[in-house]
Amino acid sequence: MSAYAFAAPKVQQLVSAISGSKEPDDYTGGGTSKVTITIKQGDIGEDVAKTLQRSGVVKDSKVFYKLLLASPDVQFQPGSYSLKKKMSSKSALAALQDKDNRVQASIVIPEGTALKDIEAGMVSKAGLSESEVSAAAKDLSAYGLPSNVTTLEGWLFPATYPINPGWTATQYFKSMVDTMKEHLAAAGVAEADQEHVIVFASLVQKEAGLAADYPKVARVFQNRLDKGMKLQSDATVAYGTGNTHTVTTTDAERADASNRYNTYVHDGLPPAPISNPGDVAIQAVTHEASGNWLYFVTVNLETGETVFSDTYDQHLAAVKQFQAWLRAHPDYQ
Repeated sequence: MSAYAFAAPKVQQLVSAISGSKEPDDYTGGGTSKVTITIKQGDIGEDVAKTLQRSGVVKDSKVFYKLLLASPDVQFQPGSYSLKKKMSSKSALAALQDKDNRVQASIVIPEGTALKDIEAGMVSKAGLSESEVSAAAKDLSAYGLPSNVTTLEGWLFPATYPINPGWTATQYFKSMVDTMKEHLAAAGVAEADQEHVIVFASLVQKEAGLAADYPKVARVFQNRLDKGMKLQSDATVAYGTGNTHTVTTTDAERADASNRYNTYVHDGLPPAPISNPGDVAIQAVTHEASGNWLYFVTVNLETGETVFSDTYDQHLAAVKQFQAWLRAHPDYQ
C-alpha cells in the first residue's frame, strides 16, 4: 500500500472539515455484492432500517427510515430478501417491494464451525441483533443441557437450518441443540456420556483431515489419554487464544499455561468443546480404530495423506517426509 493511499482519506477528511462539506449519508446506485437480509415477524420500519445498515445495504438507517416515513403505502412482508451492499436508500426500498427478490434463505453450519461464527451467521442471515443472539447463547437453561455444560459450543449440530422470520435466537439455537441430541442418540451415546463425546469429537473434528482417518485420530488421542500423555493439540491451543479458523500456533502460545485449552501444558481433554462436530467425528469417537499409534502428521497437503506412528522416532521420520514435501511445494508455505 502506498503512503498516499494510506493518507488520502485523512486528507479528504481535513479538506471536508475546512470547506464545511461532509460525506453524503446515502450510497448512490443499485449496489455491489449480493447480501441476504431477513425481515422478522413483527419488525417495524425502524427495525428494517437498522437491519439494512447492519448488513451494509444502506449507509445510514436514519436516511432509509426518513424515506420510509415519506412512503406511507409501503408494507413489508416478513421473509428473506436478496439485496446488494451499498445500495441507495431508494434502490433498497424498491428492491424490498419486488417479490422477485424474496428468497428461501438458510443458516449453513459446516462441520467444525465454532459458536462465535454461528452467532455471526445468525446475525447476518436471520435479521437478529448481536445482543439478542449473544444473550440467547449465554442462557444455557433454555436448551435442556446436562448440568455440567458451561457453553453452547459443541452442542449445535452442523447442518442447514431454514430461516424462519418468526423465530427468536433461542428457537434457532434450540433447533440446533435438539438436532445434535438426535444425532448423539442415533450414535448410541448415553445421556451421561454426551458432554465427554462432544468435547472429544470437537477435537477430532478440528485435527483430522480425511474422513477415513477420523477413527485413527480418535485412537491416537485415546492412547495418549490412557498413557497419561498430554494431548498436545494445536487446535485446542488456537481455540483458547480466540482463533477459530486455524490450528497453527506459536511456541509462546504452546507454552502459555494461562490458556485453559492448552493441551501442551494441561492434562486430559480441553475443559469444553472447541468446535461443533458432525456425524463423522461423533462416529469416530464412538467407534475408534484399533492401533497403538501415539502420533500423526499430515505429509501431503494436497491429498491429505497422514502418517500415524507408534514411536517418537517413527514420527520424526514422518515429520521429515512432510518437510521434504513442503520444500518441493513452496507455494504452500
